[in-house]
Amino acid sequence: MSPVRRCSRTACGRPAVATLTYVYADSTAVLGPLATYAEPHCYDLCAEHSERLTAPRGWEVVRLTDGSAPARPSGDDLEALANAVREAARPQERAAEAGGKGGGRGGDPMEVGRRGHLRVLRSPEN
Repeated sequence: MSPVRRCSRTACGRPAVATLTYVYADSTAVLGPLATYAEPHCYDLCAEHSERLTAPRGWEVVRLTDGSAPARPSGDDLEALANAVREAARPQERAAEAGGKGGGRGGDPMEVGRRGHLRVLRSPEN
């Protein structure tokens, strides 16, 4: 017997990643992370079958997420990443423009050096 639990769907031999439980009193199907132990009234599902799961008409599907699993990036995550990339590129553009003027420091007397998007500033006491 294999130590890996398999999908409960007929003719599907893929490894299980989620557990499906029905709460008949609430007309709810609960899909959550793979249970620690195989329960007799629960169904283990592979990734494909857990994503395509639908419930009967009038029933609700509740999908519980595992906190340890990586979440899919949202639109906000992708926008934040794009903004960070743009911000990291800006200082290099300014340094290239300032390099042509002979200063190399962007005209800021407090700036001692630069590495990427970080600046080294002179101490106010000096």
